Amino acid sequence: MEQVKIGIIGGSGLYEMAELTDRSGVSIETPFGSPSEKFVLGTIRGKRVAFLARHGRGHRILPSELNFRANIYAMKLLGVERILSASAVGSLKEELAPLDIVLPDQFFDRTRGRISTFFGGGLAAHVAFADPVCPDLVRQVQQSAAKASIHVKTGGTYVCMEGPAFSTRAESNLYRNWGMDVIGMTNLQEAKLAREAEICYVTMALVTDYDCWHESHESVTVDMIIRNLMQNSRSAQRIIVETIQDLPAGRTCRCRHALRHALITEKASIPAETKKRLEAIIGRYLS
Repeated sequence: MEQVKIGIIGGSGLYEMAELTDRSGVSIETPFGSPSEKFVLGTIRGKRVAFLARHGRGHRILPSELNFRANIYAMKLLGVERILSASAVGSLKEELAPLDIVLPDQFFDRTRGRISTFFGGGLAAHVAFADPVCPDLVRQVQQSAAKASIHVKTGGTYVCMEGPAFSTRAESNLYRNWGMDVIGMTNLQEAKLAREAEICYVTMALVTDYDCWHESHESVTVDMIIRNLMQNSRSAQRIIVETIQDLPAGRTCRCRHALRHALITEKASIPAETKKRLEAIIGRYLS
């Protein structure tokens, strides 16, 4: 299997990146089942990348139905070291307007029952997650956005809700009172699993609308949201391309050895089946 070091997870508007050339599709099976879609391997400015359509082509998969473990584990099998993620969000603050792009540095979990760890089955592990996105990758994306003359807001909290329905007005106002910034349905699990897989992760939160707390919400239509998403996705593409071009070869961040002190179970007590299932992630710590 071809090995690539840069992964991209996105949806509508990122399926057809003009600068992604030399494309080929590859199906990957993982111990956790199938990812959302075939991976598209290609080249952007001389660097090989792996692109995954988060919800499948045509947006077929609900957030609650996503096989997050398969998506991230498949990235690991491909050799990915950094993931650039982009997704639509609603704004919980007046100053974060539709068409803005936010680089959240915190997450707040409002999902229910989603599996967001590779561990269990006789192996206990607890990764540090105080800072859930890679600071080095955030800085690189911020610099690349400036280079592309695209304003991004760095920092803020992403509320990850279950969906698929949007918030009630009471929930939306509560999140605002808590000081949350944007709301979406997917990125928390990706960030957690990427950390366990020792993959750097950053998300570009593409603001499509104000959440239902805002007085303008009643005038929001699906067509309007899609138009905003497509326009924002074009900006995200430009940022992704510049980021990939300028990424250094090596990593110095803590993400690269997040499991160094996280595996609690004694090696001799880890079941053979679990060792085999998680070989791509824990193999180097068991040798």
